[in-house]
Amino acid sequence: MLSVANLSIEYQNKTVVDGLNLELAQGEIFALLGDSGSGKSSTLRFIAGLDNTKQGSVELDGVRLSEHGQHIVAPESREVGMVFQDYALFPHMSVFKNVSFGINHLPKSDQKKRVSELLSMVGLQGTEGKYPHQLSGGEQQRVSLIRALAPAPKILLMDEPFSSLDVNHRQQLTLQVRQILKETNTTSILVTHDRDEANTLADRVGKIKHKQLTLI
Repeated sequence: MLSVANLSIEYQNKTVVDGLNLELAQGEIFALLGDSGSGKSSTLRFIAGLDNTKQGSVELDGVRLSEHGQHIVAPESREVGMVFQDYALFPHMSVFKNVSFGINHLPKSDQKKRVSELLSMVGLQGTEGKYPHQLSGGEQQRVSLIRALAPAPKILLMDEPFSSLDVNHRQQLTLQVRQILKETNTTSILVTHDRDEANTLADRVGKIKHKQLTLI
């Protein structure tokens, strides 16, 4: 499903990733560990098409998205979903409008059906009319997750999505997210500092250390 080849990343004129290679199968969940500044988030941003790099290529479901560190396919055309640490929900939009943002080209009836299915999946049915400030941190992160899943992306990229939650909510949501990703057969990459979180969520875990990716 995903192939990243020979990825090298520079940060402030210093090479932090040198020759990273990664292949993921359909439905596989991969966790990426590493110290701050090791290039974890930059790797996600390159896969998403948000940042160029020194060198490297990305292929998704047989389609070449980037090569030689430059992008061929624009971010919005990659069928890639992203979940961020700070939720990144639109504060002026209801839960329904947030979740349906990426599928607003569909007929309204189809939007309502998809949003209802996703909200039920994360136990938030009945919250369609609420706004982000009316939700807890864990609820906001669940809305952020299903907003990214709504267009049925080929891959979901998660950049430390649970780090702002307390330990109990983090553990509960980590298990719930794994169940959802497996039910939807969604290929995923999680960036995290938390080894336990990585082991709980992922099928495989890798760490960027000394500029190289090593499976652990």
